[in-house]
Amino acid sequence: MTPAAKLIRLTYIALLILALLAPMIGLYPVFVMKLLCFAIFASAFNLLLGFTGLLSFGHAAFFGSAAYITGWLIKMQHWTPELGILAGMLGAGVIGVVVGLVAIRRQGIYFAMITMAIAQMVFFVCLQAPFTGGEDGLQGVPRGALFGWLSLASDTAMYYLVVAVFVASFLAISRIVHSPFGQVLKMIRENEPRAISLGYQVDRYKLLAFALSAALSGLAGSLKTLVMGFATLSDAHWSMSGEVILMTLLGGVGTFFGPVFGAGIVISLQDMLADKVGSWVNVIIGVIFVLCVLAFRKGVVGELQAFVERRRSAAKPQAR
Repeated sequence: MTPAAKLIRLTYIALLILALLAPMIGLYPVFVMKLLCFAIFASAFNLLLGFTGLLSFGHAAFFGSAAYITGWLIKMQHWTPELGILAGMLGAGVIGVVVGLVAIRRQGIYFAMITMAIAQMVFFVCLQAPFTGGEDGLQGVPRGALFGWLSLASDTAMYYLVVAVFVASFLAISRIVHSPFGQVLKMIRENEPRAISLGYQVDRYKLLAFALSAALSGLAGSLKTLVMGFATLSDAHWSMSGEVILMTLLGGVGTFFGPVFGAGIVISLQDMLADKVGSWVNVIIGVIFVLCVLAFRKGVVGELQAFVERRRSAAKPQAR
């Protein structure tokens, strides 16, 4: 293992320890849970954009649809939280397959606009369907008891469930990217014609990547509903798709920790500034995003990784 890999592993371990100790050192559990939910969402989006090269403007459809499915099943049908989360993931994955079958026939901006158009259809369903609560959304969604016996009513119990799901999701995405399947996705991102010439069924790989990204986005939406106790139209609005793009680009596209870092910046700014500047918080975040794009073309984490690589490359000739 290289020194850089050891450093990354130690950093991950330190962050995990910090996450486990967060409620004991005074960090507000609900805030951290919300951050981790959006970190899962951004990491799922990064699987599609950063490692497959597909830009979706409609990922809010998967986040929002799963939020509504989970909220309705738990509140109205009295499902246990784990079944509600699985149903939300499955629903988002199915929608992802349907959207993917239509969208992957096009590339570039045409792909992005198709995803956005279908996402607006999902938003309209969330607004008009009789079981979604319309403009009021689904309010008062209970957390229930995990497997029917472990109550999630306390923020502490819910917090450690979210941490466990986040770690599992992060490891799953890492495993996907480092698998042979993930290597093919990277090849499609770098040179799709070459992947086709080598005999790979590129559309199938794209569709599977899209469905996986949608299901993981649905997982984030389902968890968010449990944590906050409601699902609203903002979960499925086009602005939510813009937020996840912002998080991913801010942290670093194609990096593992970049989307997590980007989600942390955006959610922290929203939490700290919302009661001070109101709707101007979006303007402030936009200015910060523009400055970061100008100063850090690869995102904050991406630029740090590039800096470390340059230092290593410069040190090799001297070592010889």
